[in-house]
Amino acid sequence: MRGRIVVLALIVLVALAAPALAQQKYVSQFDVFTGYTFLNSPKINLFEPGFHTQFGMRRNTWLTLGFDYSITAGDMTLSPELLPDALQASLKTTLGQLAAAGKLPAGYVLSVPAHSNTQTFAAGPQVTYRGLNKVSLFIRPSMGAIRELATPKPKDAIATLVVQGLAPTGEKRDWQGFFGVGGGIDFNFSRHVALRVQADQVWDHLFNDILKNGRWTTRFSIGPAFNFGKNILEK
Repeated sequence: MRGRIVVLALIVLVALAAPALAQQKYVSQFDVFTGYTFLNSPKINLFEPGFHTQFGMRRNTWLTLGFDYSITAGDMTLSPELLPDALQASLKTTLGQLAAAGKLPAGYVLSVPAHSNTQTFAAGPQVTYRGLNKVSLFIRPSMGAIRELATPKPKDAIATLVVQGLAPTGEKRDWQGFFGVGGGIDFNFSRHVALRVQADQVWDHLFNDILKNGRWTTRFSIGPAFNFGKNILEK
């Protein structure tokens, strides 16, 4: 749901910007962005607000090369159906044995709350359209690495037993690659200051030893962008 809202918001912003038709006369050599962001992974019901920053070096008016970093944190709830089939079968057997021994409460449903800290790292190109004076539209491939630290917080003895089997140290760390596409809009208030609104949709498969499937994640960011350096339109 949040992903659809983000896409709709970007479409509306483009429509509002359409009247500002005029060629841009100033394009700085560098830009820096910093602002609020969130990651939304509906597959595991994980929403993580946080901080996002970018640095870009413009090779010409339409091509920027840059670096991208974000750090976010949030909470999720893990359930048995998210596990690989073999782990699900093993867990079902264990719970069955506990039930047979009278140690499983009636109607017990296993779920494990967890806290997540996530960092993303990316570098690469961005293509920008500058045919509008007051706005710049851009699109980019989203490819890089994602690091996540998950800390389970079991609420009962049975969940604690399960967590000890899946994460003996009390936490899980993983690095994985991600890929997707992103884009957005810079609203140019002046030559040197803009409001950037952007979103990315990416795929990753973190914790593939205990999670059955990969997931799509939406990242939305908003904040100021600062342009500096020489005007690359001037020879």
